[in-house]
Amino acid sequence: MATKATIFKSFLNIANMDSHYYNEHNLTIAQHPSETDLRLMVRVIAFILNASEDLMFCKGIDEDNEPDLWEKDYGDDITLWIDLGQPDEKRIKKACGRAEKVIIYTYQEGMADAWYKSMEKVIKRFKNLTVIHLDINGDIEALALRGMNLQCNITDGELTLISDDKSVIITKKDRA
Repeated sequence: MATKATIFKSFLNIANMDSHYYNEHNLTIAQHPSETDLRLMVRVIAFILNASEDLMFCKGIDEDNEPDLWEKDYGDDITLWIDLGQPDEKRIKKACGRAEKVIIYTYQEGMADAWYKSMEKVIKRFKNLTVIHLDINGDIEALALRGMNLQCNITDGELTLISDDKSVIITKKDRA
């Protein structure tokens, strides 16, 4: 019998001083059985950094034709495609061809550096692609609770996540 996804309920209070976005989001997030708590939290971080009323979690790991998150317009065109990790050239090409804007968030420094060096020429070909490395300072996996309540503050490109007595700071490094 297949293992089912674990469901997380998340309340995010987002105060983004950089983009002047202030809102609360109640999210239901499915964690695939093969997905780590780190990757789940990186999906949450990607949502926070790009938060809007139209941004949605996709099937991600289960679906090759969908990103981890996306935003669509009223005509069902993809305005924002967000992937995590180190996608291959074929996936990058597909994303850049289907979406107005594509963001790839990397988060494991050693693996991300090696991937970026091997893909740099490919990445530079696409004008609608941005690659951002997330430098996570703190135990992000400790925040991965089935019922998350996070205060999310963004200022000067730095995201601070606060939950009860724990906090984690995430800084972004633009690569392309």
